[in-house]
Amino acid sequence: MHITILALGSRGDVQPYAILGKGLRAAGHQVRFITFESFEPLIKENGLDFHPITGDAQSLVASAGANILALLRKFSELAASYAHDLPVAQLKDTDVIVNQLPLALYGYDLAEKFNVPLIMAAVMPLMPTRAFPMMGFPRLRLPGYNRLSYRAAESLIWRLYRPIINRWRKETLQLRPTPIRSYFDQLGTSRIPVINGFSPQVVLRPIDWGSDIHISGYWFPEDEAWQPPDDLRAFIESGPPPIFIGFGSMPVRDPQLTTQIILDAVQRTGQRAILHAGWGNIGQHDLPENIFKIDYAPYSRLFPRMSLIIHHGGSGTTAYALRSGVPSMAVPFLFDQFFWGRRSNELGVGPPPIAFRRLSVDRLAQAIAMSIDNQSMQQRAREIGDKIQQEAGIQEAIRIIEQRVQH
Repeated sequence: MHITILALGSRGDVQPYAILGKGLRAAGHQVRFITFESFEPLIKENGLDFHPITGDAQSLVASAGANILALLRKFSELAASYAHDLPVAQLKDTDVIVNQLPLALYGYDLAEKFNVPLIMAAVMPLMPTRAFPMMGFPRLRLPGYNRLSYRAAESLIWRLYRPIINRWRKETLQLRPTPIRSYFDQLGTSRIPVINGFSPQVVLRPIDWGSDIHISGYWFPEDEAWQPPDDLRAFIESGPPPIFIGFGSMPVRDPQLTTQIILDAVQRTGQRAILHAGWGNIGQHDLPENIFKIDYAPYSRLFPRMSLIIHHGGSGTTAYALRSGVPSMAVPFLFDQFFWGRRSNELGVGPPPIAFRRLSVDRLAQAIAMSIDNQSMQQRAREIGDKIQQEAGIQEAIRIIEQRVQH
């Protein structure tokens, strides 16, 4: 079977789909991966056929900052060039399209053009439900509000993309324009099933989701054959397990100030810490002996050796933190990060999240103090981690994809 995966975003957005693609390839399928050109090493290392889209997620995120509306506008400004880069002529051999983009943008039109099945895949809950509002929307106790928030989000995204999509449909795909309401009612049905790559231990299945909305479990890679460099290993082994602090692909306007907040909070609590520079470029000055800066380490190998994991709350980083069996806390910047930070706290594996804009020495030190040596939190983190480790998310996702194509 020939499978095309379409995924755009930051590394945390794209990596789970590359891991899924590797699993599909191991199951005997050919996988073409369409994503930003800057992710070529990631796609190639997973053994997948790579087709580049012009763009660099890091520069897009840096220019938009921690503002989801600004980020949507940046993506929509480049939407026409994305459409131009899509390998339409090469997709004739595709048997199924797996689309990461919200509302299955681009994928729906390509599936219609070539009359092949379409599957929407997500690593965060994006399908309408009465259980909780759409990512990025506040929690309000109003009748009908939760489901309405998803319609509002759909309307916003479609308003930005519809003119570009319809022009592409007409000029390149030779298809009729989509109507104002479009195809969104087909999402999560037998026409366009949805696979959610997160754990049912973390997001309980809403009772109003139909049978064509699946929760497969997280998509983790096989254990990487990685050993820490000598200096990192020496630091970890030189004392009690350190705290991990890092904000992944999130931009930080004042890296020096953020670094100083972290240093002061760690010093106040008498802890040791590993500081991940990330896209925010934090930790770029002299650090005390109790702080060790890294540029990269696989979370699957590093997190289990920590005493506490403080991160930005991205879906992928949250998954690794929960699987590690170590207490964790989010410092969310935008969108789904607030959801994951709140869920971690509700699950009892960490303290309440601290929004990055409210990060201070006092708040961070208090969160560290209430987490370190918290036996109840540590026990709960181990329980959740054990359950997640027993899941087979990739195998379940492959089963759903194969079943969809067969039918």
